Amino acid sequence: MQFGLNFFPCVGPEQKSGEQYFREAMHLCSLTDELGYTHIRQVEHYFHPYGGYSPNPLIFLTAAAMVTKKTRLITGAVLPAFNKPLKLAGEIGMLDGISNGRVEVGFARAFLPHEFTQFGVSLDESRKRFTEGLAQITMLLKGEKVSSKGEFNSFTNVTSLPRPMQRPHPPFWIAATTTPETFAFAGANGCNVMAIPLEPEKMRSLIGTYREAWRKAGHPGNGHVMNTFFMCCAPTRDEAMAAGLGPCNQHLKGLADAAKEWLAGASTKDYPGYDKLIAHVSSDTAERQIEAGSAFIGSPAEIVDMIKSYNDKVGGIDSMSLHFTPGNMPVDKAERSLRLFSAEVLPKVTGL
Repeated sequence: MQFGLNFFPCVGPEQKSGEQYFREAMHLCSLTDELGYTHIRQVEHYFHPYGGYSPNPLIFLTAAAMVTKKTRLITGAVLPAFNKPLKLAGEIGMLDGISNGRVEVGFARAFLPHEFTQFGVSLDESRKRFTEGLAQITMLLKGEKVSSKGEFNSFTNVTSLPRPMQRPHPPFWIAATTTPETFAFAGANGCNVMAIPLEPEKMRSLIGTYREAWRKAGHPGNGHVMNTFFMCCAPTRDEAMAAGLGPCNQHLKGLADAAKEWLAGASTKDYPGYDKLIAHVSSDTAERQIEAGSAFIGSPAEIVDMIKSYNDKVGGIDSMSLHFTPGNMPVDKAERSLRLFSAEVLPKVTGL
């Protein structure tokens, strides 16, 4: 099992300036090679404390490439609905060259109604924009002098530059939540899948759907599944709770506030059940996630047990992306958590 760092900002200018946030983030990124973390990941969101400091994960990961040598750099994820395929393909190729072939590209459909409103994109177009954008970016990265006439974007006889180092293109990931069709799509298309830690029985079923679609499509191996978890590791459970609960609950509150339009009438056939999902999120707490085994907040020994238990219940996953700076987590506490996890947890769980 691999472990990496998920940078998902949930802060605003009244808490941290952009300069402070990115200075602290790059310091933490610089520790990954030393501490044995395999990836750095950042999301794409806009206009709100929930994710608003990450409007372009490719820029963030370019900076991270300058302070690392081995760590993989994963967009978690870029949003084709709000980006031109021609521009994204060129930026992906650029980062792949800058990083000496370390970039991996996660794609997602986007789900926050206020972002669609500000970009002037209909929620009803989400799925079509995602599918078309993914296909066109794949074409641009794999081939030269390519053409495509789409519903939203078209190009003729174009070669995207710079060409990516990794061939036929950098590894692709698909962000998935609760829909079996998304897991099946990722597996059938040979993409890795990045998911959220659902109730274990549900997660096991979705992983099974993904791996079955992967095998049926004839891809080698068994695919790759990543889950994201809150993580705060401290010498004792009490210390971990004191440091981690407040920032984790702040992050959950930020998500509920950013997605509140789903509870005020936003609807579309492309997001069935999102009103119920966001209603659940709005009542979620870090305490409940710890009890359910989907947030790793505790002492090293406790976190080892949590990871082993969750992994067994879902039938095995391949990567865990650790959300260790939720809310306004102080950088010194985040670094302590990273170092302690590396020293006392990683040696006992990487063999899973």
